[in-house]
Amino acid sequence: MNNKLIECIPNFSDARRPEVIDQIVAAIESVSEVKMLDRSSDLDHNRTVITFAGSPAGVEEAAFRAIKTAAELIDLDQHTGAHPRMGATDVCPFVPLSGGATMEDCIAIAKRLGQRVGSELNIPVYLYEAAATSPERTNLESVRKGQYEGIKAEIETNPNRKPDFGPSKLPKAGATVIGARNSLVAFNVYLTTDDVEIAKKIAKAVRHSSGGLRYVKGLGLLVDGRAQVSMNLTNFRETPIARVVEFIRREAQRYGVNIHHSELVGLLPQESLIDAAVWYTQLDQFSSEQILESRLFSTLSPASPSPEPASFIEMLAAPTPTPGGGSAGAYAGAMGAGLVAMVAGLTIGKKKYAEVEAEMQAIRAVAESLRKELTQAVDDDSASFEVLMATFKLPKDTDQQKSTRNTAIIQATLNAAHIPLHVSEAAIKVMELALKCAKDGNLNAISDAMSGFAIARAALTAAGYNVKININTLEDKSAGDKMLAELTSLEKEADKLEKEIRAVMKDRGGI
Repeated sequence: MNNKLIECIPNFSDARRPEVIDQIVAAIESVSEVKMLDRSSDLDHNRTVITFAGSPAGVEEAAFRAIKTAAELIDLDQHTGAHPRMGATDVCPFVPLSGGATMEDCIAIAKRLGQRVGSELNIPVYLYEAAATSPERTNLESVRKGQYEGIKAEIETNPNRKPDFGPSKLPKAGATVIGARNSLVAFNVYLTTDDVEIAKKIAKAVRHSSGGLRYVKGLGLLVDGRAQVSMNLTNFRETPIARVVEFIRREAQRYGVNIHHSELVGLLPQESLIDAAVWYTQLDQFSSEQILESRLFSTLSPASPSPEPASFIEMLAAPTPTPGGGSAGAYAGAMGAGLVAMVAGLTIGKKKYAEVEAEMQAIRAVAESLRKELTQAVDDDSASFEVLMATFKLPKDTDQQKSTRNTAIIQATLNAAHIPLHVSEAAIKVMELALKCAKDGNLNAISDAMSGFAIARAALTAAGYNVKININTLEDKSAGDKMLAELTSLEKEADKLEKEIRAVMKDRGGI
């Protein structure tokens, strides 16, 4: 869990004022758990792409600080540039790199960051790609349609423009799109012409949305007095760089022009360039082991058996702050949901229980969904605590810094309380399903239904104490009144459900 490596590639709507980008970079580098990898600015686009990587909690905090800094320094009412944009921080994707990092980790980061940016900075946030809340918002182009000006005119009245987080009102910092995706290659091809219409026609031919190559997004622009096909290759393994270049070369020849040169924006995986080199040189039966540096590295660093990843229980027992009680509660809830799914599965297909088969199928589907949700909450709880700890390290030399730090601590504390509250809500749902299984499910598994209920009740108790302890640390505890009231209601519901299932166990189970 501690070795997960996440990449973040935010795009900022400024390139012509290097002092602004310097301050954004400084905000990112103020987080010790991340490492700056690249900074790429385009004056015509008036856009800067920054790449950094680090631990999940570190990357999440660095992204927030960068978005906050950009919002303070970039005014979209004054911004002009060739590239489409809708916000000071236009887009902020997270990419799983290594150490067991998954797309689910990145989705969770995107959602937490989106909620924080929306509530603390009052910036509208839209989720996209793997984090999208609806199919219509998967593609960035769809979310950014109309750009800053178009969204500003519609966000307050058009329900389709309602953000996932934050106000339905556009500040001068615009809106931000946050999401999770796989690695992509930002790649531009310049043509031997200044006719931007040719670039637009070629971009239309090559991009997938208008019938071109799969995993290619493209625009035709005029940059430095030369027509440019600006592209994102979202899966270079399925649509290699070489194939894209040759497609553009052939299309360009139709209009009597050629490729002048190409350029890379930001970083790209080495594998993508090796694929291109192999394609152009027509190497037969090539193996990556034939690369000198790869062979040298493997020789100098002989492979040794990788240690088995520590189990959750071992990590829980380790003398580290995370994972802690909140994560344990979520883990227990996931186990309870697993037992409910098992009992429902053991009931399905049995003639004796034919009358409740449809209900059991539904219970099993919901239980499986809750199991995945609670499993994700194990990491979410740890990450929220690490973010909270990071806020205590914010500078406090001036009154402004003290105010900013205090606001960040309050918001991070509320977020750290919100996650176990969500676990508590899910635990109640598991208990309700366990009660139904005890009433109508396979009698041979009734004790398993009760076990699932008991474990989910324990999850609620553990999560509940984590909600209370976080709220209790706030000077103004009224900020958490709503959460505490909801928790009290959940605990009362749990008492009611427990009385019901104990009666069922006595009447139907004889115990």
